[in-house]
Amino acid sequence: MNKDTKKKLSIAGILITIGIVYGDIGTSPLYVMKSIVNGNGGIASINRDLIIGSISLIIWTITLLTTVKYVLIALRATNHGEGGIFALYAIVRNKAKWLVFPALIGGAALLADGVLTPAVTVTTSIEGLTGMKFGNLVLVPNQTVVIVITIAIISVLFLIQRMGTSIIGKAFGPVMLIWFSFLGLMGIINMLGDLSILQALNPLYAIKVLFSPANKVGIFILGSVFLATTGAEALYSDVGHVGKRNILASWPFVFICLTLNYLGQGVWILQNQNFKTSGELNPFFEIIPAEFRLVGIILATLAAIIASQALITGSFTLVSEAVKLKFLPRMNIVFPSNQQGQIFIPAINKMLWVSTIGVVLFFKNSAHMEAAYGLAITVTMLMTTLLLDKFIGMKGAKLFWRALFLVFFAAIEGMFLISSLIKFVHGGYVTVIIAGVILFAMYVWYYGNRIRDKRENKNSYVRLDKYTDMLTDLSHDNGYPTYATNLVYMAKVKHDKFIKREILYSILDKRPKRAHAYWFVTVNVTDEPFTAEYAINTYGTKNVINIQLYLGFRQEQRVNVYLRHIVHDLIENKTIESQPQEYTTTPGRDVGDFSFVIVQDVISPQTELTSYEKWIIQARVWLQNLSSNPASWFGLEYSDTVIEKVPLILGKQGKHRIREITPERKARFDQLPK
Repeated sequence: MNKDTKKKLSIAGILITIGIVYGDIGTSPLYVMKSIVNGNGGIASINRDLIIGSISLIIWTITLLTTVKYVLIALRATNHGEGGIFALYAIVRNKAKWLVFPALIGGAALLADGVLTPAVTVTTSIEGLTGMKFGNLVLVPNQTVVIVITIAIISVLFLIQRMGTSIIGKAFGPVMLIWFSFLGLMGIINMLGDLSILQALNPLYAIKVLFSPANKVGIFILGSVFLATTGAEALYSDVGHVGKRNILASWPFVFICLTLNYLGQGVWILQNQNFKTSGELNPFFEIIPAEFRLVGIILATLAAIIASQALITGSFTLVSEAVKLKFLPRMNIVFPSNQQGQIFIPAINKMLWVSTIGVVLFFKNSAHMEAAYGLAITVTMLMTTLLLDKFIGMKGAKLFWRALFLVFFAAIEGMFLISSLIKFVHGGYVTVIIAGVILFAMYVWYYGNRIRDKRENKNSYVRLDKYTDMLTDLSHDNGYPTYATNLVYMAKVKHDKFIKREILYSILDKRPKRAHAYWFVTVNVTDEPFTAEYAINTYGTKNVINIQLYLGFRQEQRVNVYLRHIVHDLIENKTIESQPQEYTTTPGRDVGDFSFVIVQDVISPQTELTSYEKWIIQARVWLQNLSSNPASWFGLEYSDTVIEKVPLILGKQGKHRIREITPERKARFDQLPK
């Protein structure tokens, strides 16, 4: 989507929004009523009170959680246009230190939901084909074939992510428009058989069914009802991809179509209580007339794919924000289009793909997957409520309205959480394990950075301009061999003069590195797509250069290419010394060789930390080693690049003293068996 489309409400913007944002919540009719009916003993065991009350619960859950909380309130809480729990945390984090905990827990749970959504939605839709005859041929005779087809579809979905959400959204938008129209139409067709189903619009029936003897599972029915609103958090996370106005304009259409379909399913159930089926009943497929059943299954499959897409794009945004907040290690981020909000993270794409396939193979059918589905997103919603309370306070809301918001939504989501916990032993533990692994990684990275910043020696940063004379002298000292003509350190220079001590330690202390020019390069990523600019400070020398590169978010970070161009320009205008090359295959070459150094610090043995701090720091180093090669961040994979490790002393230095042994003690030790 181009910049103008995002800023202005447009038909194109609305269509792309329908294609990107609503896939998850749009596929909820596939399994919500199925879960409620089967959870209450099957279609023969239900009655009118249960169906009216259940549909009322569904409609008012979507109204309160999705419409009020997310569409009307949360969409106001965006950070430079980006939404999601991490964007919200970035806005409110200065209000209280403890807010990091709901951010970490909610983010981990949402990423876990990104694994489960593709598995459950695609599997459910393919199961609709089981046993269906095409002439004399049954394409999907059993669950094994369902699993194979599901894995194939999921794999293709993850393969096309590199194309970007703009291209995918344009392709998916028309499909989802047809899907929601189909949902509404099927709902209306079945509703006409009993318009008294509209009683479900009365919220009193929603409250009544929680205590009705017709409801055999009591409050735990909310675990199934909650599945109807699982896409709300993804809607919030995807606002950066499509823009707030397009969501506000498209949501009413989506909400109406969903409501009509649930009402239609309710009428069909009440009119077919003697219905016999060989497997688990799915009212969604049954309300579709036989002649349109295949069309419905095809549309359901496409919608399931798009539902997965909504969670995947939301996961990319979430991880990108987590990296910026120092919750996760730096990762390679690709921008498939000229719009900054549309990103692709190869490492996360692979992780989601492998994990999703694992979930499909582990659970084998959608009924088992539903036990794990929904628990994670309930946790995320509750954490988002805590953060939104702080945001509302920042906007000047009175204490009464803040308290009303917090108590009201925390109570509703708390009830959903309690009702979802019954699923723990039936598969919910898988959700907890996935979210737990992600939470562990974020906790270690965040608190590892906190401990490092807290324990770093006060003299960790030095002024680069105070070492220029020493570096210039080393540059001209013939007593040392030349390490490189241009020695380049990829190191952030703060405020144009402060640099980490270990950088200069690498040049001066380990083994003096003589070079004709010392370059200290900082890469700054701008919010424009193709910026390619630089600024320099030589501190009055011809040998020490601090260079700030300003590269657009889509600009390739080919630092070696840019630097060669810059060196040529600086030599030409006599800013730095010339670098004539006596031995070269390129006649007239005036730029010497380059050696790039990326410094990685390791914990010094002299460091004294508590056991907990040492464990966190070591775990952080392990995570850092698992992340992508730092050289690839700067496009230096094929350059002369050295990853150099220097000692990092955190906290107080240990007092390790040694003294000369006396002759008597030496004689005693020498007599011991060797």
